[in-house]
Amino acid sequence: MKIAVIPARGGSRRIPRKNIRMFCGKPIIAYSIAAAKQTGLFDQVVVSTDDEEIASVAREFGASTPFIRPKEIADDFTGTNAVVKHAVAWFNSQSNDVTHACCLYATAPLVQARFITEGYETLARSEAAFAFSVTSYAFPIQRAVRITPQGRVDAIYPEHRMTRSQDLEHTYHDAGQFYWGTARAFLEDMPLFAPHSIGVILPRHLVQDIDTLEDWDRAELMYRAINRA
Repeated sequence: MKIAVIPARGGSRRIPRKNIRMFCGKPIIAYSIAAAKQTGLFDQVVVSTDDEEIASVAREFGASTPFIRPKEIADDFTGTNAVVKHAVAWFNSQSNDVTHACCLYATAPLVQARFITEGYETLARSEAAFAFSVTSYAFPIQRAVRITPQGRVDAIYPEHRMTRSQDLEHTYHDAGQFYWGTARAFLEDMPLFAPHSIGVILPRHLVQDIDTLEDWDRAELMYRAINRA
C-alpha cells in the first residue's frame, strides 16, 4: 500500500497552532489533505499528530488519524523522517504492508497534486530511495556574500568573484512540500540529501516556506494570485 503522512504536532512555537491556523478561509492543513486525495494514489492519507484538536480538523477534511503520535517523536527536535518511519511501522504491524510513503507538510498550501504524482512516478521508475520537491535558487549561490562583524562585505566563494552568473552551475534547495520514499528507505533511516534521492523540480512561484507571520502573509498573497479567477 501507499500512504501519505502529514506531520502536524500541536506544539508549534513560532506561529502558535500553525498547522490548523486559517489560511485563505480554511485550516492550512486542509490544502495538503486535499492535494493528497486529489492524486488518487494513496490507500491512506494519514495525519500524524499528538493533538486531538488537530486530529479532529484532519478528520473533518478527509484524513485519517489511526494513532496518536508518541510523545518521544513529538518534540522540537524530532525530524519528519522519524514520524514517517513510525507511521510505516504502525501500518506494517497491522498487516498492511507499506511499499511507498509520502511525507507531505501540513503547511504547504501551494502544493499541487500533479507534482506529488510526478514525484511518485519518478520514484517508481527508478532505483532511487527518495524523490522530493526542490526548486532553484533565484540567484547563483556561488555569488553569495557575508557581512562581517565590522559591517563589511566579503565573498563566500572568492574564486567566483569575477565569474559571469550565466557560467555558474544551477543550484537547488529543498522546497519543503513533499518527500516520497520507499518504505525501506524510511525504515532504515536512509539520509534524504544523498545521491540515492531524485529532485522533483517545482517552479519558484509555487514555493514559500512558512516559518514567520511575514512568510504566512506572503504565502496567502501567492495563493490568491495563483488561484485568482
